Amino acid sequence: MSTLHAIAEQGQSVWLDFIRRSFLAEGKLDAWIEKGIRGVTSNPSIFQKAIAEHDEYDDQIRQLAAKHRDPVTIYEALAIADIQRAADTLRSLYDDSNGLDGYVSLEVSPTLAHDTEGTVADAKRLHAAVDRPNLMIKIPATEAGIPAITQTLAAGINVNVTLIFSLQQYEQTAEAYLKGLEARVASGGDISRIASVASFFVSRVDTAVDDVLEHLNRKEFQGHAAVDNARLAYARFLDIFAGDRWSPLHRAGARVQRPLWASTGTKNPAYADTVYVDSLIGPDTVNTVPPATLDAVLGHGKSAASVCYDLKNAHARMKVLADVGVDMEAITARLLDDGVAAFAKAFDDLIKSVAEKAERLR
Repeated sequence: MSTLHAIAEQGQSVWLDFIRRSFLAEGKLDAWIEKGIRGVTSNPSIFQKAIAEHDEYDDQIRQLAAKHRDPVTIYEALAIADIQRAADTLRSLYDDSNGLDGYVSLEVSPTLAHDTEGTVADAKRLHAAVDRPNLMIKIPATEAGIPAITQTLAAGINVNVTLIFSLQQYEQTAEAYLKGLEARVASGGDISRIASVASFFVSRVDTAVDDVLEHLNRKEFQGHAAVDNARLAYARFLDIFAGDRWSPLHRAGARVQRPLWASTGTKNPAYADTVYVDSLIGPDTVNTVPPATLDAVLGHGKSAASVCYDLKNAHARMKVLADVGVDMEAITARLLDDGVAAFAKAFDDLIKSVAEKAERLR
């Protein structure tokens, strides 16, 4: 039994944060599923690297360019083909787990991060284009994204809420999920097959907080903020999905919106390469992990339940950070803005690369 299977026994599903055409064609995803991977996530940065930096998409680009398709249409055709293939590979896992796992995520256009109606329309369009029950549409937890999440869920579409950094964002995301389910029930819709995850970003929080502590000359407090922040979000998850408001939805067949730990590759070489996996294992959670970190987890990762560990001290440490001058609200707001900007830039770079390739191959 691999470490990933042992983690699954603790109630956590490990998903792969990576996609690429050759990876799918050569059966490498199948091999990871054998090792215990239970889903796949993608984002604009992953597709930018896959399509722009490799030639395995060139034949399809050439065919579409010959038909005078614009660069955005070409990109979507490439991405949708990969997402469909990944979804088909994961379909048996989806069926065997009764819809708990086996999902693949595709993000709405990053250009719509501040456009509620545009996001909902894009989510519905991509959902129809991929046409797989084990697809999750990724929507960022921006001010405009939160109501879009509710509307998309009410339409019966699975949602992966991304770019969550703060407890406030997490609570807004959980509220959007509950409202979406309630709206669907009110319209007579079925909620038993709707799935959603709340992607709470981890390592980027340590990077940002550690930088502030460095400037404050308080390095003794470095290396705790990210895990403590995530554990406090999990504590809120337990409260929200055990309350009176959740009970009627649960009776109607609803599933909890699982917290998903994202950005779990270690960025600081001084920290253990599996710290953001080892420290956040627990029931009803997901961890989406890049390939290098997955290799490390299989090699020497832990599998004991840990997400509820040391919650009292997590609260105390977060208070200490505030006392020494760390403004978590400001830091997490900046991380959200930076995340939206980074995905938008990756998308822009991707479209430029596709346009250049299309012109050359045509």
